[in-house]
Amino acid sequence: MAFDFQRVLITGGAGFIGSSLADRLLEAGKTVAVADNFSPYYDVRIKEENIRHNLNNPAYSCFRGDIEDPDFIKKVFTETKPDAVVHLAARAGVRPSLENPLSYVKTNVGGTANILEQMRTDGIKKLVFASSSSVYGSCAAELFSEDLRIDRPVSPYAATKAACEQMCYTWHVLYGLNVVCLRYFTVYGPRQRPDLAISKFARCIMKGEPVEMFGDGSSVRDYTYIDDIVTGTAAALDYDKTGYEIINLGGGEPVKLSRMIEVIEQNAGRTAVIRRMPFQPGDVERTACDFSKAARLLGYRPSTSFEDGIKKFIAWLKLNSGGIRS
Repeated sequence: MAFDFQRVLITGGAGFIGSSLADRLLEAGKTVAVADNFSPYYDVRIKEENIRHNLNNPAYSCFRGDIEDPDFIKKVFTETKPDAVVHLAARAGVRPSLENPLSYVKTNVGGTANILEQMRTDGIKKLVFASSSSVYGSCAAELFSEDLRIDRPVSPYAATKAACEQMCYTWHVLYGLNVVCLRYFTVYGPRQRPDLAISKFARCIMKGEPVEMFGDGSSVRDYTYIDDIVTGTAAALDYDKTGYEIINLGGGEPVKLSRMIEVIEQNAGRTAVIRRMPFQPGDVERTACDFSKAARLLGYRPSTSFEDGIKKFIAWLKLNSGGIRS
């Protein structure tokens, strides 16, 4: 089952993780096509900036459209003829999924089915699917390993990601797709979406604006720096030993919310103005990644500590305005 991919399609390729992965693959000499709907979920100019530097690269192409549209997907596959697909496109966010769950099912589940079916039709065998640590729900385990049950998601977003993992398995069994589902643990770093916690907190602290802290600050997240996620995702593309795997990618360094704020304060050189808020439905108290399987199968070893990652992110923010160069 040896793979040798030259042409890679990245759905959601103008976003935070997708554009960072595209850069890495282009540096490795690959031909990269990205598909993205440039949703106004956050400032569209951020995505435009993420891809701007690649637009004149002959090895790069960008298609604007929605994975909910099977005709758009067919057009992209027909024009790019990918050897492999990295499927990152999704309606994102745990809390927004509580407000409009049907849209999450339509985009995340329906859109993934469109990708899987086009791969089956075109005979494309290699898929890396972006899942999420949210599938573990309110897990009580000390470390979250891939063999834990995920049948109790606490948000529609998590439920759609769990459903997509199951669909990927079905297409693997029935149609021979080779799939790696990667459960990402709280990714942060340059180009991070402005609505995510580290990005939101850093921007508010740097501007002297109040920070909304949900709960008492004791909640814990396993934060993962973007460079480590990109390295792990690229390794998953090359993985060829088995036909279907679910693999955690995390930082392996769980951090309390209160500590996260402290580290941002230290690097921003300002003290946070905290506005305490009640714990939110759909959130979980704790995530903690067991990445031993990723280490064994992918050679994955996160190399960026939380302190170093925040330092790099704050330095990047100081040179950018909301992810848009001023």
